[in-house]
Amino acid sequence: MRLDDLDRRIVAQLLEHGRASYAQVGERVGLSAPAVKRRVDRLRADGVITGFAAVVDPAALGWTTEAFIEIFCTGATSPEEIYSSIRKHPEVVAAYTVSGDASALVHVRVRDIQHLEQALERLRREDNITATKTAIVLSRLIGRPIDTPADGSSAAPGAVGA
Repeated sequence: MRLDDLDRRIVAQLLEHGRASYAQVGERVGLSAPAVKRRVDRLRADGVITGFAAVVDPAALGWTTEAFIEIFCTGATSPEEIYSSIRKHPEVVAAYTVSGDASALVHVRVRDIQHLEQALERLRREDNITATKTAIVLSRLIGRPIDTPADGSSAAPGAVGA
């Protein structure tokens, strides 16, 4: 599906102000509220907007430590097998297959270093994970719900929320 400039501007507004009314979005993009609603309905039907979610400060939940873990798996482990191994760990907030030596890169959030160690031990017990390499985040420089290209050419792949 091709998005026109108005679609991209509507999506950008919803990413920035997810609770804005159709009228408020319309004021910002130059459309009436009913026109914005029609476009949002079409964007949802076409799968561009896949859902809406609350963005919660992890620190408010007590999960103040985060890390990126390179996962190394046995042989030619498929993305589906990696997903099955890591999805049951509540500390995992994102995971990616990557190029290079690692099989996957996993982003985790935990309460503290002790909790990180426990999460790592559980991950390492998965049958297909042979090794891990961890980098602990010292500070977050940018934390967007989803990145969009600076030129506005199209929305980045991925879901806004469930």
